[in-house]
Amino acid sequence: MFAKRLLQKAVNHHQRKAHHDGLTSADLDARIAIHYGVPSTASVLGFDPIQRLLAIGTLDGRIKVIGGDGIEGLLISPKQLPYKNIEFLQNQGYLVSISNDNDIQVWNLESRRIVGCLQWTSNITAFSVISGSYFMYVGDEYGLMSVIKFDAEDEKLLQLPYHISANSISEVAGFPFPSDQPIVGVLPQPSSSGNRVLIAYQHGLIILWDVSEGQILFVGGGKDLQLKDGVVDSSSNEVITNLPDDTLDDHLGEKEISALCWASSDGSILAVGYVDGDILFWKISRTASIKGQQAISSPNSIVKLQLSSAERKLPVIVIQWSKNQRSRNDCDGHLFIYGGDEIGSEEVLTVVTLEWSSGTLRCVGRADLTLPGSFADMLLLSNAGAMGRNQKADLFVLTNPGQLHFYDDASLSALVSQQERRPSISAMKFPAVVPISNPLMTVAKLSKFPTGGDSSKALLEAASVRKLASTETLVSGARWPLTGGVASQSSITKDNGLQRVYLAGYSDGSIGIWDATYPVLSFICLIEGEVQGIKVAGSSDPVTKLDFCSSNLSLAVGNESGLVRLYDLKGRSDGTNFHFVTETKNEVHILPQGKGLKCRAVFFLLSSSVQALHFANCGSKLAVGFECGRIAVLDTSSLSVLFWKDGLSSSPIISITWKELRYTDGIVKSPKHSEMKIPPNPAAEVMFVLTKDAKINVIDSGTGNTINTRPWNLKKESVAISMYVIAVSMSVSETSNETQPESHEDIPMKNEPMPDGTTVRVNSLEGEPHSSATASSEERLLDSVLLLCCEDSLHLYSTKSVIQGNNKAIRKVKHAKCCCWTTTLKKEEKFCGLVLLFQTGVIEIRSLPDLELVKESSLMSILRWNFKANMDKAMSSSDNGQITLASGCELAFVSLLATENDFRIPESLPCLHDKVIAAAADAALSFSSTQKKKQIIQPRILGGIIKGLKGVKMVHSEDITIPPNFNFTQLEAIFSKSPFSDPCPVVTDNQEELELNIDDIEIDEPIPTASTSSHDSMNIKTEQGTERERLFQGGTDDTKPRIRTPEEIVATYRKAGDASSVAAHAKDKLLLRQEKLERISRRTAELQSGAEDFASLANELVKTMEARKWWHI
Repeated sequence: MFAKRLLQKAVNHHQRKAHHDGLTSADLDARIAIHYGVPSTASVLGFDPIQRLLAIGTLDGRIKVIGGDGIEGLLISPKQLPYKNIEFLQNQGYLVSISNDNDIQVWNLESRRIVGCLQWTSNITAFSVISGSYFMYVGDEYGLMSVIKFDAEDEKLLQLPYHISANSISEVAGFPFPSDQPIVGVLPQPSSSGNRVLIAYQHGLIILWDVSEGQILFVGGGKDLQLKDGVVDSSSNEVITNLPDDTLDDHLGEKEISALCWASSDGSILAVGYVDGDILFWKISRTASIKGQQAISSPNSIVKLQLSSAERKLPVIVIQWSKNQRSRNDCDGHLFIYGGDEIGSEEVLTVVTLEWSSGTLRCVGRADLTLPGSFADMLLLSNAGAMGRNQKADLFVLTNPGQLHFYDDASLSALVSQQERRPSISAMKFPAVVPISNPLMTVAKLSKFPTGGDSSKALLEAASVRKLASTETLVSGARWPLTGGVASQSSITKDNGLQRVYLAGYSDGSIGIWDATYPVLSFICLIEGEVQGIKVAGSSDPVTKLDFCSSNLSLAVGNESGLVRLYDLKGRSDGTNFHFVTETKNEVHILPQGKGLKCRAVFFLLSSSVQALHFANCGSKLAVGFECGRIAVLDTSSLSVLFWKDGLSSSPIISITWKELRYTDGIVKSPKHSEMKIPPNPAAEVMFVLTKDAKINVIDSGTGNTINTRPWNLKKESVAISMYVIAVSMSVSETSNETQPESHEDIPMKNEPMPDGTTVRVNSLEGEPHSSATASSEERLLDSVLLLCCEDSLHLYSTKSVIQGNNKAIRKVKHAKCCCWTTTLKKEEKFCGLVLLFQTGVIEIRSLPDLELVKESSLMSILRWNFKANMDKAMSSSDNGQITLASGCELAFVSLLATENDFRIPESLPCLHDKVIAAAADAALSFSSTQKKKQIIQPRILGGIIKGLKGVKMVHSEDITIPPNFNFTQLEAIFSKSPFSDPCPVVTDNQEELELNIDDIEIDEPIPTASTSSHDSMNIKTEQGTERERLFQGGTDDTKPRIRTPEEIVATYRKAGDASSVAAHAKDKLLLRQEKLERISRRTAELQSGAEDFASLANELVKTMEARKWWHI
């Protein structure tokens, strides 16, 4: 018995291999092909001012990069950890990110992958990139500042030997310094080319460090903190100077720093925010390095800005500064602050306008921006190359969940100048390529055009007028500042026309249509819910269902109130009749002439939500299923109702499928229902109608008669999700006619006997030739199977058995989780798989028709999303494994099949780094640097070049001021060793170069004669020793040179005598120098002649050696 079962198992396995080219795990490779929108977990911002790209780090290990013209990219880290810092390597095509586990990652924006990674051993508490270079400062929890470098050629991240510890700072400063203070900020000083860096420690100490000279330029904060300049009250715009000094000293003695930024374009003022809500301005002298002295903070070098007079205030979380364009003072500007207000106050972003006059600070304006959500981050947009001059105060504000707002400089300036404390200002919201939440997307559909048709071109032509009319006008004339990235050449040319469209219905009744042929979606048109010139009640209600017929460009839209709108997307220039059809009347209206998309008709038949729509016969018929359980079949040519079907069920209609079935005598041989109504046409078109309570009705689409006498239903009550009638190849089996009992176990069973004694193999209906012999053959005929998907199970039936009322399944799978959405997959134009989404976020992919589990994944592993209620409503798919999902403000296209090439061709993806802009910027920087040396400054070169390349997309005039030295070769030499290992000072460009005096040149020294005797060698050594003794005049053996004092030099070289003797001596010196120059010239000529002779001799030797054979050598 055991041997018989084993043999039967082997035979079944062989049959599965022979009859089914099923789906395997190797066929599956889920990846994100398209992603639009700001992730709901967005937390930190970064900006490249030259490339005009914005990066958004998240709490789940993703980075969103946004450019212009719909160019967006999503970078996904292997680690699902929050990012605490992201920065661009400006204009280099790389992005640096730091995760919560202190993993430093470098992303290549062209390949969209991690190319460099460095795991830091301690907690990183501060990070900064030296602008324009590959060098980065890293500060950690132990007070150690290190330097790392990204090697772009090898794409490696390197930690350099240069580091500064708290102990070394203490030794250089000459006072005790706690070594356990974390670094909370490392800021390269403006216009210093990275040679100076400000180091801020958590407990208040501030150090300005000169990298090139290896010394401290400024020390402030700590326990010695004093305040004598006074307090600036932002509400009263006055400086308060009558506060007791001792009270201030005690209060400000131990202050913990929470945020800091430079508050001047020249780096002379530092703004520091503290945990207690205070803001202090530190005046830092820029002349300390020139004098070689260490500047200690003086009592009159600190000013306090007071946002609130309350005793308990919120910590200053973020503080940033922007220069006032209208002022010539490098210190005048706007300060943007989040925090510092009274605890319990409304969450706002404070903008303060500051003016400095004769060293005194005045607050001349303040405004509080009310945030639309909880604050996440803010970012001031700097112009390309701007080092503070003419820098605009354009601002990005990121709030939760994933809301990005833009404030332009003009709006902010007008805002601060108003007298109101909290004036109204409208921010520019992120212009989503595909709106998800405002208005809310309620339904979506991904549709493919047939190959070789002209319908796609007609849609583009008809939508061109509507597309121009729907262009959004931005707030206050400002334009969206992001213009970076380069679209693929294929998406620009669009030689092949439309291949796919993405349609979305919204809560306001509107429908958006996008070109989804390439990975960059292109907006086609927006159709409003209201019909032009005609008022229809309920037309603005939420859209519940869409169907699109690509063969004749017909669009059907159903909504919650029961309205069904029909659109002709081809567009007509002549007048078009509009029909308003109800149960009792058919009104005809004339729409005005004009090009564009037209609404042909609105059907208002029932006050019940539309739950199913399906075109048939190339769009000539439309089946409509309502929530009340009724069905209407419409004639789209005559715009009339063909028939109604009532009494199917009290449950909502959720699925309608049109199929052409062939009937033979065998199909009616049912012992239970001998009086079935068979259509007279042996190949009639029927409708399979599924209700939510899992009942199936089969209806003749021509007459409206029910083919099965009673609804087919499951033995057990269940909630249905979807239904698929799949064409298969049916072959007669010699096995028993006994049916497989209904099973609740998920056990692979393939080619199980069907109720009529046949086995199942999936095949494509379109790919099967239909000859008369084949159709009439009893051995092999074309049939189909019906797959019913429920929340708790899957059921596979023969279509014949469903029509006959037989509810015994070929295959059944019971779910352990609740399923909410399904779709099918095709491989080589054959149905091969089923995709199921569960409410837990798990995705299962099963093969057809055996329903075996091939692969399991999850939304979290693919998209980093959690499943949300009603997410399945806005999901759509295509047969070749493309799935669209929307959640929050995000839209994603997921490609499941590894062989799918529609979105996976690398050339079709947009590039996130514009090499043309990068080359133009580098050329402009190089040219401006050369002109700067000649005192011919061109401040707008880079802006003009980028504006010319980007055209009208350019928002800002890019001002450029080249730092004194943007060649970082010197920094690389400094960072290649520890700053305290070599006692010799490092020579920098600021130090004077050593000059060689002609008087120090010795000429005509004794020429040594060649000698081989040991006696001559001894004489030479003795002579050398004598010369050494004479040179050092009895000095020690220490060969290190020493610097002589001015008094020693005067005593040695100053000659006594009158003016005439001094003049004569000078004349003699000039004659002597002339003779030396002549001798140098002769010696140079001799050396050159000797070199030529040596080169000639070497050439002769080479020729001689080449002529000799190897055995002569």
